[in-house]
Amino acid sequence: MTPIRIANIEDVHRAQVVIRQHLTPAPLIRSYALEKELGLPPDRNVWIKDYGWTPVGSFKLLGALNWMANHLEQIGDRPVAAHSSGNFASGLAFAGMRYGKRVIIVMPDDAPAVKFARTRSFGADVRTYNKATDFQTGQRDRLTREIAENENAVQASPYDDNDVIAGNGVGGLEIADELKRLGRDLTHFFCAISGGGLMAGHALAISHAFPECTIVGVEPVGANDFSLSKAKGDRVRIDQPKSICDGLLSYDVGQHNWPILRDKVSVAVSVSDEESCQAMQWIDKHHGLRTEPSGAITIGALLARKVNLDATGDIVVVLSGRNVDPESYQRWTASPNAL
Repeated sequence: MTPIRIANIEDVHRAQVVIRQHLTPAPLIRSYALEKELGLPPDRNVWIKDYGWTPVGSFKLLGALNWMANHLEQIGDRPVAAHSSGNFASGLAFAGMRYGKRVIIVMPDDAPAVKFARTRSFGADVRTYNKATDFQTGQRDRLTREIAENENAVQASPYDDNDVIAGNGVGGLEIADELKRLGRDLTHFFCAISGGGLMAGHALAISHAFPECTIVGVEPVGANDFSLSKAKGDRVRIDQPKSICDGLLSYDVGQHNWPILRDKVSVAVSVSDEESCQAMQWIDKHHGLRTEPSGAITIGALLARKVNLDATGDIVVVLSGRNVDPESYQRWTASPNAL
């Protein structure tokens, strides 16, 4: 078997040229409240990289834009097809709108309404599958493949692709550039892991700029395939991942992501749904932000003291997205311990 090529920091720098044509950096916000909550000394700062400010409410359009830009010749006048729990769906739809390409998205039937609405608002055609039985039927992958075959579509992966990884990594460059500009050092970096595209890209950028930084991968307790993979030394699949973090329910990390995650991610921790809900509640109270569980889970890891933070440098936590239905948000934050 021919070895697959793994994305590198040069890919991320090339992607930055693409991303800057469409987007300004998502804000890196200092959290005085988290510094106080964690009892840090005055010379240590905590920063939140908030991708909720992007046009699609999550980080996903970074990878989608870079993927689209690098496949324009292949796409031509053909449509683009992909499966997504919702955030990559809207990211790819946004990219299709920017480049004038038709996008067809396969989404789970129980995806948040806000994710359906955002995706359709950028002109994508949305089709659904039954998530509850997909681990048995493989309907998601089959439907996406059939669209590619029957409608001559070019298929995009939401995470297992070097162009997606590199595009996502531009956010890591933004973090590193801003901290360097301020003369700050970084000793802890927290980011969610699902399929691995977000963390793989960020890990490339963060480890390059801050080689001694502890990179912490955060997963739901019921979808901790990376933690299991890290312990085993090889990719582990979970057939029925379960969590309210709908954006973190990939069956396993992608094969393009795995070597980067294996080599760059120092620590893997798991956060319960209750802890994610408590984090959502905390972020709203202290920062006035309504977040989705998949976005809040990293702050949940901080609040639950999942990692020893003894060091002298700063901490960055990635808030990956804020797309959540109001009804679900109210239910989850009203009684986090009742889940």
